[in-house]
Amino acid sequence: MGTELTRRHFLGGTAGLAAISVMRTAVAMGTEANSKIEVGVVGLGGRGDMIAQFIEEHGGYQITAVADYFPEVAEAAGERHGVPRERRFSGLMGYRRLLESKVDAVFLETPPYCFPEHTAAAVEAGCHVYMAKPVACDAHGCLEVQATARKAQAKEKVFLIDFQTRTEALYIEGIDRVHKGEIGKIGMLSSLYSDEAFADPPLTANVESRLQHLIWVNDDALGGGYLVNAGIHALDVALWLAGDKPVSATGASRIARNEPHGDTHDVYSLTYEFADGLILNHRGEHLKNKFEFHADCTAHCQDGYLETGYSGKVTMPGRNGSWEGGDVKELYQAGAKRNIAIFHESIVGRKYGNSTVESSINAALTAILGREAGLRRTKITWDQMIAEDRRLVPNLDGLKA
Repeated sequence: MGTELTRRHFLGGTAGLAAISVMRTAVAMGTEANSKIEVGVVGLGGRGDMIAQFIEEHGGYQITAVADYFPEVAEAAGERHGVPRERRFSGLMGYRRLLESKVDAVFLETPPYCFPEHTAAAVEAGCHVYMAKPVACDAHGCLEVQATARKAQAKEKVFLIDFQTRTEALYIEGIDRVHKGEIGKIGMLSSLYSDEAFADPPLTANVESRLQHLIWVNDDALGGGYLVNAGIHALDVALWLAGDKPVSATGASRIARNEPHGDTHDVYSLTYEFADGLILNHRGEHLKNKFEFHADCTAHCQDGYLETGYSGKVTMPGRNGSWEGGDVKELYQAGAKRNIAIFHESIVGRKYGNSTVESSINAALTAILGREAGLRRTKITWDQMIAEDRRLVPNLDGLKA
């Protein structure tokens, strides 16, 4: 894909495994703060390749290992980044071989079904972890990643989950203004996520054919489905505004795309309720219908509203004064670069607060709650979802180890 990313590539990445980043022991001890952190990359599809480029551009890292399910992808990435041939790994177990090569930190850019297993192995191996979202495809996996992140903090390891919006200055200021009450209390939140969807070709003998080019987003057990993998961006902003997680969700969803082969629903109309009575309405559609890309959230308040757009603007008109805000620029790339810089600063500075974990876990669980409510067309509570402990297990038969 190179560096030219279009809206169609928003979710980024192919399947495969990518581990990045090994930090020298001396750096971990703070004795060589100017030394480069050695990194490895697992999952080198569209987004993984972009992340690897940004790692090199940062200047504080050195990529020393790569892994991807597909050997040709791992080999090509190894050539681009000067990784020795013996440190280019492939197959389902490529990430384990990368960890066994004694890396100190990993960047995980695989389909989310991998994350609970990969993060647990990485922390067990003593690595710092940088990972994409969503953290898992089901509630059980989210709680596993949450437990792993707590272990990482106890072991003084950095654990960062890459949401771009929470690094954007316009979002930060706008949401802070709402929280300070500049336009009164929030009455309702409204979020929208739409895109042109991803290819969903006919199924083959095994899922290998679905592990590239974001095809896996069409499969709930591989990628979480469209709401969990894409809609989560708009939902996360809503949770940020609410300052809480929902207590329930209700609504409906369906498959509306032409010739579907994966099982994910692609249109959603959902209502979330919060403990204080706040309402969040979420609408999502993932159809090739020219409506194009939107990842927006609006806070409808007593005296004005805050409008946020991932590729639009952040602005806050109000009865008693307005904040003009501004246009959001290249958030997909810029947010990732900022998170890569924060990851480096946290490792070198021995900052183990890992502040992205709780909000990212809650965003994934909120998306899963909505997906389940839409599938069943009924009301589901947060506590019910956790108690059910539903697990989605992809069939990996026939794949190369």
